[in-house]
Amino acid sequence: MQSPADWPILVISVIGSILLVELGRRVLGRVGRKFALARHLVERCTWPAFAVAAVVAFNVVFGPGMFGPSPAERGVAASVERVLGLATIIAVTWLIVEAAYALTDVILDRLVLVEGERNRRARRIMTQITLVRRIAVAVIIVIAFGAMLFSFEQVRALGAGLLASAGIAGAVVGIAAQPTIGNMLAGLQLAFSDALRLEDVIVVEDEWGRIEELTLTYVVLRLWDERRLVLPVSYFTQTPFENWTRHGSRVLAVVFLRVDWSVPVAKLRHALYEFLQGNPLWDQKDWVLQVTDVLPNGLVELRALMSAADSPSAWDLKCDVREFLVDYVRDNHPESLPRFRVESPETRVGATWPAK
Repeated sequence: MQSPADWPILVISVIGSILLVELGRRVLGRVGRKFALARHLVERCTWPAFAVAAVVAFNVVFGPGMFGPSPAERGVAASVERVLGLATIIAVTWLIVEAAYALTDVILDRLVLVEGERNRRARRIMTQITLVRRIAVAVIIVIAFGAMLFSFEQVRALGAGLLASAGIAGAVVGIAAQPTIGNMLAGLQLAFSDALRLEDVIVVEDEWGRIEELTLTYVVLRLWDERRLVLPVSYFTQTPFENWTRHGSRVLAVVFLRVDWSVPVAKLRHALYEFLQGNPLWDQKDWVLQVTDVLPNGLVELRALMSAADSPSAWDLKCDVREFLVDYVRDNHPESLPRFRVESPETRVGATWPAK
């Protein structure tokens, strides 16, 4: 039977359990230099493991008689035991959640390194793992909260009444939480239908950006200027949006140039091809320079199309090509710069064109 004299034993037990966890942390730290799982366990589970070790050791050694034999002292001890039970549930839940994150972090780290054609499938798996582990964490927390509630005798006594009214309460909660539940279902639909993935490049609300975070309730879009656009998940199941990387990360870049009729298209096409061959942003696959329109203002519209490995490269390639075309026309064919002609009766007959 425990007595106040057992307090040193309790303190020694708690300190010993913490030292034992510290020893395990140091061993895993050494192993983590070669194994990713051990490294992630150390990063995420150190403090939860300390908490579990201290609470469990305290709970095992502590007894109702350690405060004294009187009824008041035993009442205080009973309250401490109840708090210890709640602390144990919280600490164990914390450890389980962090361990689940550590296990999935190992998989996510490998998927991040996947490039090329397999990158699209890797991003799909990353999105699904991220959402599934968030669901799992939510379920674990709900179970832990229920266990904490049912540790009280008053709550257990109300259990039958709660079960009897569960149908009515469920209907009320379902109606009240309809938007939240709809968002959660929409998040699962997006993840497992492969309609949207992490790092996908999309255009929504006239904004271009990448999917930075995809949760069960909202999506964070990282825009090109580092702003963040936060939208509810249900938006993507109800509103059309552009996904530039739906079947791959390769993107076509387009540059338009409006010039005079005297522009030597063949020479400009040859110069553009030589420029693309020396530009590392071009993926060496598609390119073309075409006359796509004659505008009402008397200018000719040229369209340069070239491919890039991904959308950031495509954007930079477009800027490079536009700059090159402007410099080339200005320096080599200034007569082809955009200009508007005014026809008068004196110049209507015998008009001449500059020689190419």
